[in-house]
Amino acid sequence: MTDQNGTYYLVDGSIYIFQSHFSPHVECFDAEGKDLSAVYGFTQFLLQFLRRVKPDRIAVALDESLFSGFRHDLCASYKSNRELPDENLAMQLKGCREICSILGMASYASKKYEADDIIGTLSVRMSELLPGDPALCIVTRDKDLAQLLRTDKDYMWDYSGNRRRYRADIEEEFGVSPEQFADYLGLVGDAVDCITGVPGVGPVKAKELLRNFASMDGIYENLDAVAGLSLRGAAGLALKLEAHQAEARLSRELATIICDANDQHEGFAHAVPSSLEVADIDISSFEKFLSNYKFTKNDSAHLLFVAERFSNE
Repeated sequence: MTDQNGTYYLVDGSIYIFQSHFSPHVECFDAEGKDLSAVYGFTQFLLQFLRRVKPDRIAVALDESLFSGFRHDLCASYKSNRELPDENLAMQLKGCREICSILGMASYASKKYEADDIIGTLSVRMSELLPGDPALCIVTRDKDLAQLLRTDKDYMWDYSGNRRRYRADIEEEFGVSPEQFADYLGLVGDAVDCITGVPGVGPVKAKELLRNFASMDGIYENLDAVAGLSLRGAAGLALKLEAHQAEARLSRELATIICDANDQHEGFAHAVPSSLEVADIDISSFEKFLSNYKFTKNDSAHLLFVAERFSNE
């Protein structure tokens, strides 16, 4: 498989870092016995992705905004079920950021914006700045990023599960369009991120509401009509929506991916197509990286072998 259609790839890096960190199938320790599974597995993933796809343009988005992002200013309970990384994982997260540039890929992280916002802003910038009409591939298994699929060529790729989802797949799976996805999450909530939504509104009712009124704003502009829907408990639904309007609108705001970040100090907000062009692997820096993180001789030899083989293809 090679990239022959001008597709640009935006990788939700934290998914694959934590997948490696918690996977029973990825185990790596440094020469002193400290865990290196996250950085080892992530490095393997990136090398395999580069070798399999051979992308022309790619960027990796990483999360550094846990408890410091702008959404926590909006809602103190947002992602309150998460924990800050311990000393070992923090060290590995630093290594994951370093390895991206060594392998020739742009990477971005922010204390204010989440990886989703980085991907959202990059996707809009590249769609405006890249010549032709390239497809966007978001490498992730996070459903929230569905709201970024703007054309029928764009897709999300769960790389580990080898599952691609296009706009039509999202509509079939959730019953709403990508443009309605933030409204949908605002209604049903998202327990993973501690987003409440509207109590008593599940997927079935949310789909029917959005099918009839198109958006959350449309729902609240036509609350009187909600009671007339052919839904069980429609009259009570209108009352719930009215009573929890503030929660619904806040939930939608928390679930909405920022696509127009323009902060001067945020590199991703000013990225241009050349920023995402893949460079050659820096083998010398890779060797130093493996030494600095005290990879064992066998693990270092394996990773270097894979990197050198790819570089020579």
